[in-house]
Amino acid sequence: MVSSQAKYELIQEVGRGSYGVVYEAVVQRTGARVAVKKIRCHSPENVELALREFWALSSIQSQHPNVIHLKECVLQRGGLAQRMNHGSGSSSYLELVETSLKGELAFNGRRSRYLWFVMDFCDGGDMNAYLLSRKPSRRTNASFMLQLGSALAFLHRNRIIHRDLKPDNILISQGPAEPTLKVADFGLSKVCSASGLDPDEPASVERCFLSTACGTDFYMAPEAREGCYTAKADIFALGVIIWAMVERLTFVEAGTQRELLGSYVRHGEVIVPLGEALLVNPNMELLIPARMKSMRAGMKRLIREMLAADPRQRPDAFELELRLVRIASRELDWDT
Repeated sequence: MVSSQAKYELIQEVGRGSYGVVYEAVVQRTGARVAVKKIRCHSPENVELALREFWALSSIQSQHPNVIHLKECVLQRGGLAQRMNHGSGSSSYLELVETSLKGELAFNGRRSRYLWFVMDFCDGGDMNAYLLSRKPSRRTNASFMLQLGSALAFLHRNRIIHRDLKPDNILISQGPAEPTLKVADFGLSKVCSASGLDPDEPASVERCFLSTACGTDFYMAPEAREGCYTAKADIFALGVIIWAMVERLTFVEAGTQRELLGSYVRHGEVIVPLGEALLVNPNMELLIPARMKSMRAGMKRLIREMLAADPRQRPDAFELELRLVRIASRELDWDT
């Protein structure tokens, strides 16, 4: 056990969500910048979200440039801290698991526990902030599509279903050339059990059926709202994101009044999430493009397929990655 403050120095708060606070920090020994997410494990809900993120990120055996990297996870109890290992048998770790599974505070009345996630620091904010503060760029759109397709294929290959893909959960790391996207926030993710899945068949993740309806309203697939869905729900969410990015479609979030990237259906003065509209009317034809005078036929066809009401008509993440490569190369050729 070591002091929880010995290794990292917190610089400033850079984000705050419903279950955690994110800080910019530096590694004391090297001066390297990292992001540190602090989650208070004071309720079963917080513990479950934290453990889902830990299980997902710690299950990945190799790094991917477009997926946030978990450098370490530290469990703090009072002034002492212990590194968490996947499958750890420590009593503190098992108490967290018990809290999550039983839905009760297994350590009620004891000292507060916190989980500290040390991850890549992304200096460009999230995808919303980055794109909406800049003029539309065909080159940036093509680069982002390539990176998102690669990230999702990697996650599904590792049997991880994200379940909350949205621009808020896609972070930007700025570099000398095009910025690098990193898919983050795995609190709602699901790591599919290897049991019954063929590790040599990447698409086998689509045989992992889920029943817990979760996600963010404007990006949820119609079947996810009903509580019977697979990894194809991630394809739908990415379709919403890509369509919104290409045409700069935005809506205003009711609670915060923030402008966010997202595609939708308009009924008079009311905007309705695509998943909700397609659940009511699966045969509804989406108006693609919505704003542009024209759109390349391959792009239009792919977006329509990603947003199909029937998940069986959507491409899987591996076909999607290949098709995005072809589309992005044409966009870049056109731009030069």
